[in-house]
Amino acid sequence: MKALSGFYYVQTSDALIECKARGRFRKQGVTPMVGDLARISMENGKGMLEEILPRKNCFIRPAIANIDVLVVLASCAIPVTEPFLIDRVLAIAGKQNVPAVLCVNKDDAAPAGPLVRIYEHAGYRVIRTSAQTGEGVEELRMAIGGKFSAFTGNSGVGKSSILNCMSPQLALPVGEVSEKLGRGRHTTRHIELYRLDADTFVADTPGFSSFDTERMDLVLKEQLQYAFQDFAPYLGRCQFHDCAHLKEPGCAVREALTRGELEPTRYDSYVRLYEMAKQIKTWALK
Repeated sequence: MKALSGFYYVQTSDALIECKARGRFRKQGVTPMVGDLARISMENGKGMLEEILPRKNCFIRPAIANIDVLVVLASCAIPVTEPFLIDRVLAIAGKQNVPAVLCVNKDDAAPAGPLVRIYEHAGYRVIRTSAQTGEGVEELRMAIGGKFSAFTGNSGVGKSSILNCMSPQLALPVGEVSEKLGRGRHTTRHIELYRLDADTFVADTPGFSSFDTERMDLVLKEQLQYAFQDFAPYLGRCQFHDCAHLKEPGCAVREALTRGELEPTRYDSYVRLYEMAKQIKTWALK
């Protein structure tokens, strides 16, 4: 449920157990993550992590495992979310075939329309919300009902506020947004899993800024096209089978962009991520 200062808090059927991890995890290069299913033992009244069960997925940022859906929170109000930040997170989710929902918060402060239009056109489910008015909160609750989800997004967009709105008893700390800097302060310092009802779990994660994108997972350039779900109808239709969708003639993706079938910001993010992915040396990943 939570990992903090070398302690791991494991929910069993009847208690939350504070555990330490066996030394062999470090030797094996395995770091327990929030969301892991684990086997534990008890020694002198203290918990010990014995085994991490196989994961169906895991992420570096947010550092979490086994999620059913990734909820990406964004805002058209201060702090305004750059489409590139959204696209990078969506690409990471797409690489692992994890469904993603875009939640555009603070619709009462600045209309969510611009981001809604982009991502509905790209085929994503988009929910407008406001933690102040309660708009869209019930729709979001239904979207994550019965699932294990993680909330992620840039600092100040209202992840903790929305969770408080869905479950007031959580009473999560909420920070202020700097009008001068145009960004929020980090109030969530660690990842923690909360139980909204019997079978609905939500992880609140620390916010990030545009400077943090370098620390996120990076999709290899050969796989990147498949991580953009709106590219799918055009893949395999290019003149060249190894088309990178950059400057090659007969590129079906770029032709779709010209016809207005793809959003320019989505394509711009693809190009930017492709250039970043080119810097990865495949031998360094072995």
